[in-house]
Amino acid sequence: MLEYNEVVERKYIVLDGQPYEVLTSHVFRKQQRKPVNATKLKNLISGKVTEYSFHVSEKVEEAEIESREIKYLYSNKNEYWFCLPTDPSKRFSFENDKIGQEMRFLKPNTIISQLMFGDKTTGFKYPAMVELKVTEAPPNIKGDSATGGNKVIIVETGATLNAPLFVNEGDIIKINVETGEYKERIGK
Repeated sequence: MLEYNEVVERKYIVLDGQPYEVLTSHVFRKQQRKPVNATKLKNLISGKVTEYSFHVSEKVEEAEIESREIKYLYSNKNEYWFCLPTDPSKRFSFENDKIGQEMRFLKPNTIISQLMFGDKTTGFKYPAMVELKVTEAPPNIKGDSATGGNKVIIVETGATLNAPLFVNEGDIIKINVETGEYKERIGK
């Protein structure tokens, strides 16, 4: 059980039988009253964000979020298919809206973590950075580099992103999976 002031960012709690992730927390005191912890919570099953204030007398249960490794196999229409790394015959899929935007940067056979609360999937943990080959990049026009701009490129997974003008087709680049931003060029 967590005290009211132990409900801080990145903690998982159970409120009304539902798992929540604490997005923000702020302990403050109004005039002569007792302190209050004003939090912003994200429901891990529905994805809805709500605000809740914990008072001094309140305690809340810490959620046990389990993690298991799964292997990304392929995508088909609006579904992403996975299997257990040790048993490829046990396949399962998730809808596009449940999986998140980070999947567009993952190649088949990538291992990710599935976060679970009981038998319900609450989310996924992706690698922080990936290295992908640039498949399409518009050519540079002489004089473009003086402004230090960006261009839209396509990587081997089919995802598009902004990259500096010096990135060319065939280059291997490093991408931040969470933000979808170009980080650096690694080579050819």
